Amino acid sequence: MSDYQLDPQQKIDVAAVLEDLEHYRPRRRGWTWREPQADLHMGPFVYHDCTKPLKSSVPLPPAHYFEDIDPQPAPVITTEIASGRFEDDIRRMRLAAHHGADHIMVIRTAGQSHFDGLIEGTPQGMGGVPITRKQVRAQRKALDMIEDEVGRPINYHSYVSGVAGPDIAVMFAEEGVNGVHQDPQYNVIYRNINMVRSFVDACESKKLIAWADMAQIDGAHNANATAREAWKVMPELMVQHAINALFSAKVGVSKRNICLSTVPPTATPAPCVYMDLPYAVALRDLFHEYRMRAQMNTKYIESSTREATVTHVLNMFISKLTSADIQSTITPDEGRNVPWHIYNIEACDTAKQTLVGLDGLMEMVELKKDGYLREKARELKERAVLFLEEMIELGGYFNAVEAGFFVDSGCYPERNGDGIARAVDGGIGAGTVIPREADYMAPVTAHYGYNNVAQYDLGAEDNPSSLIGGCTLENPDKIVYIDELDDSDNVYLRMDEVKEFAGPKAKKIKPEMEWLADGTIMITSFFPTDSKTAEAAALEMGRRLNLQEPTVISREIMHPVEGTRIELKGKVPFSIDIDSLVIPEEPDIMSDADIRAAIEAKPMKVVCGTVGQDEHSVGLREIIDIKHGGIEKYGIEVHYLGTSVSPEKMVNAAVELDADAILASAVISHDDIHYKNIASIDRIATEMGVRDRLIFVAGGTQVDPAQARAHGADEGFGRGTHGNHVATFLVKHRAERNL
Repeated sequence: MSDYQLDPQQKIDVAAVLEDLEHYRPRRRGWTWREPQADLHMGPFVYHDCTKPLKSSVPLPPAHYFEDIDPQPAPVITTEIASGRFEDDIRRMRLAAHHGADHIMVIRTAGQSHFDGLIEGTPQGMGGVPITRKQVRAQRKALDMIEDEVGRPINYHSYVSGVAGPDIAVMFAEEGVNGVHQDPQYNVIYRNINMVRSFVDACESKKLIAWADMAQIDGAHNANATAREAWKVMPELMVQHAINALFSAKVGVSKRNICLSTVPPTATPAPCVYMDLPYAVALRDLFHEYRMRAQMNTKYIESSTREATVTHVLNMFISKLTSADIQSTITPDEGRNVPWHIYNIEACDTAKQTLVGLDGLMEMVELKKDGYLREKARELKERAVLFLEEMIELGGYFNAVEAGFFVDSGCYPERNGDGIARAVDGGIGAGTVIPREADYMAPVTAHYGYNNVAQYDLGAEDNPSSLIGGCTLENPDKIVYIDELDDSDNVYLRMDEVKEFAGPKAKKIKPEMEWLADGTIMITSFFPTDSKTAEAAALEMGRRLNLQEPTVISREIMHPVEGTRIELKGKVPFSIDIDSLVIPEEPDIMSDADIRAAIEAKPMKVVCGTVGQDEHSVGLREIIDIKHGGIEKYGIEVHYLGTSVSPEKMVNAAVELDADAILASAVISHDDIHYKNIASIDRIATEMGVRDRLIFVAGGTQVDPAQARAHGADEGFGRGTHGNHVATFLVKHRAERNL
């Protein structure tokens, strides 16, 4: 067995993960929920609905104001992976786990529902990853290491559907997969798989799901995305949920692991919370024994990240009000088919930030017990029950599907006649269900139906696989592992093509959005014109920038003729040698306590202002004001002279106030006026004979530290500077010069 372990300071080595994969065995099976932590104390706060913190994580950007805490909300957080190359998705999984995802859902490649058996090896996918044993095993192995690194179990998930559903279910049970999509109605309605075959296969698949203690998520939410008007299919969605949930429970899946895949049916500009919350309440009422997996609405989003994020947050508000157990994090990728890992991570952060921000909400508010909310929820439940009753009167589910009951855009009992109809004897796999012979025997575990093993050993009735010394579920050494079958499409060839960019010792680097070293970048621009002209101008811009394959992926009209926001993607035709880069050292920043102690021991006085004819003040105020975490909070005495302060006035004020330092802000850079003013302050202070006893610091968004020093400042500070940077320099420089 490979002894490779993750190094927190190194990139994950996918080649090392793949070593000795034949002998890898999953160390656990079954779904894991988060561990609640009542009254969790983190930093200066107490949390009411959060869970056990991570051992290693990447906090939200504002966390540096709060001791870098990273509270984890109650719901399991999902991220969906769909790059087409499983080896690149492994790297994305590590990113996602450190941002709070503990449900990694691997999207299956387009068309795999119609594969009639397992595929082997690791070919490249389209619209997802080809689900193969090697791919599953490698990713589960990597996740075992990643969960050790973050200190929390990570649930691994994919699809058990299509005509190879039972085959895949067996493989998932063998390989330690923790969660699955399994819903025979998805096969029938959306993949045109024969309904008899689909439900028979589901019995076998659900038996394996139960044995492996996997979480099962249904596919009812697809009706939202398919129906002409998604908000009108709410009663039907409840019926689909009911059929699969009860079916699964009857086969033996634990109700604590049966999850309804719920999607709020509307999005703004509709009054979405007013319409969607009663539906969520109705679901909780009807399905209180089951879990809720909340997914965001993607039917009505375009490709704007802002729009998608707002929809996501509004949907999570409903998740909070109705206690969702799993929170999915679909991104703008749904609207433009660009599966970029930066959006996976941003969506995880959006979920974490929103749900933590809403921590304790239900201790302060409650949903009304009467009025519109409860009346609408009751109406939806009544419509769903009437739908079920008519389906039963018609002869059952199969007859209802043939009659086009499902995905009809009328709000039941209304019908528009545009539902999806399937024939009971039609579809893929029709006529392939064969009655078992009377003496049929299957000496295997987790098999649905009669096995006829008692005729060989009465003791085998409860453990049929004992007749053969255990099947592959008990004895994984019986699994036939196939590495690669395709000589031209496999992971080794793909990794060899980018080997100079891969692994901890890579010497070259390129930007990427989807695959390692794909060279893809995105440029966001605004063009003051109509959308067609803006798109053409953006493409021309991409060509002039020497981008390869420039493509407009998003456009948002700000005004029909005044302007359009354009997002353009393209590939850069170069790579960067890492050893050639000049990498600045991290600033040595003193702790707040040490800075404060130094100022208490030896007080400091500074004069500051925006120099020359410059009226900008915001940046300097953030450096000095206590409100913004500026140097005043350390006890430094600050005398602010305002804007448009001449160099002479700056130096004179320092002399009159007996200041220790001058802080000059210089934002305007036309004709290098910022550096000329810096030089003037240095010259005037020198001519007055006070330069040796003054510390002179210059800063601004256009200030380069080296250029500031070259023009006479003791130090320069540019974009991204904070008060602690300046305070650290003042304290240390004073000590170095013994001022």
